[in-house]
Amino acid sequence: MRILVIGDIVGKPGRRAVGALVPGLRRELGLDIVVANGENSAAGRGITVKTAKDIYEAGVDVITSGNH
Repeated sequence: MRILVIGDIVGKPGRRAVGALVPGLRRELGLDIVVANGENSAAGRGITVKTAKDIYEAGVDVITSGNH
């Protein structure tokens, strides 16, 4: 099983990077699952339904959160 774990996705730039990179990495590396930390995906201040949706649409399967 091939797993990619992505650290903190911070704000819109982080979501854009995930959207640009994850689909190609899934294909290139044959990834089975992608896990990402999304706790700062809303402008570095938590996560919202919209930011979670963006992350899932980018190809992430599991979003984690929690305090550093």
